[in-house]
Amino acid sequence: MDPSRPAHDVAIMGGGLAGLTLALQLRQRFPGIDVVVLERRAHPVPHAAHKVGESSVEIGAHYFDTVLGLKPHLHGAQLRKFGFRFFFSEGRRDIDQVTEIGASRYLSVPSYQIDRGIFENFLAEEAARQGVRFIDGATVRRIDLADDASAPHRLEWSDGERTQALHTRWLVDACGRAGMLKRKLGLQQPNAHECNAVWFRIGERIAIDDWSDDPGWRARCEPGSRWLSTNHLVGAGYWVWLIPLASGSHSVGIVADPRLHPLERMDSFERAMQWLETWQPRLHDALADKRHLLQDFAFLRNFSYGCKQVFSGRRWALTGEAGLFLDPFYSPGSDFIAFGNTYICDLVAHDRAGHALEARARLYDQIYHSFYESTLALYTDQYPLFGDPEVLPAKVIWDYTYYWGVLAQIFFQQRLTDLPVLGRVRDELQHCQQLNLAVQSFFRAWSAVSHRRNPAVMLDHAALPWFAELNRSLNDRLDDDAFVRRMHQSVDRLTALAVELLGRATRDHPGLDGAALAALLARAPAAAEGTQTETLLFAPA
Repeated sequence: MDPSRPAHDVAIMGGGLAGLTLALQLRQRFPGIDVVVLERRAHPVPHAAHKVGESSVEIGAHYFDTVLGLKPHLHGAQLRKFGFRFFFSEGRRDIDQVTEIGASRYLSVPSYQIDRGIFENFLAEEAARQGVRFIDGATVRRIDLADDASAPHRLEWSDGERTQALHTRWLVDACGRAGMLKRKLGLQQPNAHECNAVWFRIGERIAIDDWSDDPGWRARCEPGSRWLSTNHLVGAGYWVWLIPLASGSHSVGIVADPRLHPLERMDSFERAMQWLETWQPRLHDALADKRHLLQDFAFLRNFSYGCKQVFSGRRWALTGEAGLFLDPFYSPGSDFIAFGNTYICDLVAHDRAGHALEARARLYDQIYHSFYESTLALYTDQYPLFGDPEVLPAKVIWDYTYYWGVLAQIFFQQRLTDLPVLGRVRDELQHCQQLNLAVQSFFRAWSAVSHRRNPAVMLDHAALPWFAELNRSLNDRLDDDAFVRRMHQSVDRLTALAVELLGRATRDHPGLDGAALAALLARAPAAAEGTQTETLLFAPA
């Protein structure tokens, strides 16, 4: 074989969510491209697969249903998510007597609860239909990266009986935490967020709507389907997820800061049940007679990590958990798959056009890592305040506003690789990032003195007109100038929200130090015309 003529344009190591969606995106953008996917597991994989990542949010959902055109599958074979929902139910069985955060109705932009087994089986079949060569039961044994821009990379892989080799111009690692390319190149990078998780699946619905007979509590939501939400049962240092799956199973996870809730207290199903009996007894009651329906159990220590580099001008890249991973709170995993895969497709496009790659790959890597750093700030040292019914609702509003107003606007408006337009709003994006860091630090200080009042109220996101409109605005289609104005509006909104947060917290706690945040707000860009002036937060309970 002539090594200067690769057999494949792109080889993807890993046929899970990240690898298969990348293969589809490549085939849709370049109909004649030769893509091969090597997947270690045999297909089809079981439903309710032994994975996390079932809950999607708006960026990932838009990537799946609109960018990849998979809406018929998501609407027909998966569950539409009824948003995020939070209950301050630590040590309580009376879930109707605690503060609840969530929407009373569906907002405009959909997201989904995804059964990964059903979805990945579908993706493999769809990739094959679209001309991707999908090889399951394939274990990569050796990677030889090319030394120059004209030579192909070489892979050796085995199917259990024989070892084969292939050559490829582009090599993408999507093999998850195995991180083969990351290990080979020494790209591992820890971060400051230490957290652990355990999770399991029960082969029956967990009917959270039946946890109270109070007709008023039941009537708060239309439809009365809290079970379709990603439900969070929160307390100081941890949160518990409840996620329904289309297969009929329900996913349960405990995610905890080990400084407050060590992994050793929950690293088996029975220990997890004992932990729930203490900290979330109503969920323990719901699971107590379902032990025989346990489908799987797993745990992961210190699950969050970074990566020194994910895109290279030498025609390799990492996507999904092969690169970096943040935290399942707010479900950003599929968002970062959407970001990473879109950058990879654009780099392949420039390579196919004969353009130099090094500078563009470096810039995409910087932008991708800036998204990572901004999102990591939502989690680092934040778990102690998760049980605070006064501060967490404000944090959730802020975090959504940053997400929908900045990151999601960039993706929905197809500006992720539009470097000239991003250059026009560079100062605004940098200010938003700095403001986010300052506000996250302020939340920690606020929670340290909070009264932690926990009244029996529902803080309804759908009842905040500006908030529902921000969600709806993701569906707008903006030209360059309108997008720039939208980013200016996002700066104004975040600034106004930060001012309100600072004022409310310091009025309640006059000794609270807000000097750093106030100083940053004083340097905020001038507000645009028509800046929003109404109250942005929920009224104090």
